[in-house]
Amino acid sequence: MIAIRMHSTGDSSVLAPEEAALPQPVAGEVRVKLAAAGVNFIDIYHRTGLYKVPLPYTPGQEGAGTVDAIGPGVEGFQHGDRVAWAMHAGGYAEYAVVPAWKLVQLPAEISFGQGAAVMLQGMTAHYLSHDTFVLQPGVHALVHAAAGGTGQLLVQMARLCGAQVAAVVSTPEKGEIARGCGAGEVLYSGDPEWPQQARAWSGGRGVDVVYDSVGAATFEGSLAALRVRGMLVLFGQASGPVPPFDPGRLAAAGSLYLTRPVLASYAASAEEVQRRSGDLFAWMGEERLQVVIAREFALADAAAAQDFLHSRRALGKVLLVP
Repeated sequence: MIAIRMHSTGDSSVLAPEEAALPQPVAGEVRVKLAAAGVNFIDIYHRTGLYKVPLPYTPGQEGAGTVDAIGPGVEGFQHGDRVAWAMHAGGYAEYAVVPAWKLVQLPAEISFGQGAAVMLQGMTAHYLSHDTFVLQPGVHALVHAAAGGTGQLLVQMARLCGAQVAAVVSTPEKGEIARGCGAGEVLYSGDPEWPQQARAWSGGRGVDVVYDSVGAATFEGSLAALRVRGMLVLFGQASGPVPPFDPGRLAAAGSLYLTRPVLASYAASAEEVQRRSGDLFAWMGEERLQVVIAREFALADAAAAQDFLHSRRALGKVLLVP
């Protein structure tokens, strides 16, 4: 089979297709023939060495396809089943072996592309809106990178929960996308006054929660936009990691909360994975949640796919198709 391998960390040129042995599932595992794989910022973090991984390494934390082989002790899956998963490496390949507990059955009405597009970012948006900070009517939430893959899903889920949403984006085009997802206010990251504008939008008190996947470039503004006892949910660092800071600043700014969650902590069991993905598939089936695929790349073009995602031109999900 063909797999994308990296033998060192660095820029996207370290990603190259190679002939690899077909992986064999052991007890508790299932081999999936990939129809589509998601491209995510965590893949870039792995490639650059920001998040350490053993080398050589095949990136890709989510995918969708059909069951091709089943390891001993696995129940609930049959050869040919349509499945999807997230938070397990190896998606940049023609075949991947995945722990059975991370796999979910893909409903017939959801395409492989949609399945690969929604698992990681959709479950991320789900835990952010339903667990890390529970959104509900009356809540004012601010979402950074609101026109990206996760941002679009998070804005839609916030509106499903009844919350009011302000979107921070970089261009008017992205602002229109955020409004189409349900954002009631659009702010522009290039305007240094966006934190003050967010406070004004929330009635002068500050927003209840900021969902920040950008990191270093937006961290100070995110803190400034919060109300007393508001929460900054820092769930990514597309612009780089936040430098060390004095926690006493949280007290001085109004007893703020700061959390740095990751999906692995919120999809830590089969029950959690099934609950979150089940909600996603139900909303998609009811057309209450729209999953936008920005662009598909051939598997061999994984380097170009990551560069496209990193350029922040992707207005939705980026996929690899074997």
